[in-house]
Amino acid sequence: MQDDDVDARELDRMLQRAFDASTKIYQQRGFQRRIGFGKKPALVSVDLANAWTRPGNPFTCDQRAMDGEIIPGMQRLLKACRAHGHPVIHVTTAYEITDPNAPFTDMGLWQCKIPIEVVDLQRKELWAIDSRIAPVKGEYTLLKKRASAFHGTGLGGLLRAAGVDTILVTGVTATACVRTTICDGLADGFRTIAVKECIGDRVPGAVAWNLYDIDAKFADVESVDTCVKYLEGAGATAQAAE
Repeated sequence: MQDDDVDARELDRMLQRAFDASTKIYQQRGFQRRIGFGKKPALVSVDLANAWTRPGNPFTCDQRAMDGEIIPGMQRLLKACRAHGHPVIHVTTAYEITDPNAPFTDMGLWQCKIPIEVVDLQRKELWAIDSRIAPVKGEYTLLKKRASAFHGTGLGGLLRAAGVDTILVTGVTATACVRTTICDGLADGFRTIAVKECIGDRVPGAVAWNLYDIDAKFADVESVDTCVKYLEGAGATAQAAE
């Protein structure tokens, strides 16, 4: 057995013990409520671009999860959205002024913490959405500058204009861009659903802990199977109403 596999299993056991203890506290205090699915969904896919989904970049996420769960799960979600006409927003991140010593930069101060300068707007191969889940006609690609897909963008207005009340959020990373997008989505009045198998990160244990905590406070964590059934059902309901 690989040492990494042993370490991962031990980490899982430690996290489960933490989850069990935390659940008692949350339930005693009224957390872990359900927000539920609404009538009009949209898929918001955060940073599933090459700099995150492919090897060789500082932002590269866990490749076993990416290739084994996240991309296949996304393909199923996209198929359901496309078959039933649900909005799809692909979100990516890139910067035009990547010199950290420049007197002005669209990186702001974030580059003081993480190497965002490596995602150069001039290098489209880095910030382009992974070809395995590439946008098709009618889908929108949103370029953001901060962690949340809502911060400083028109995402909320686009969704409301389309009558969306529910967002299925996927992507990377669980600790940053996905989490902040979910928090801001709820704050903006959308029913937030985190798609369990389609959220990744770079750090072991980060996904499990963040999804557990998100499920307690900011979104319902649901499986790909459940979300696909919902997308199919919502599509059928909308067609019947027409």
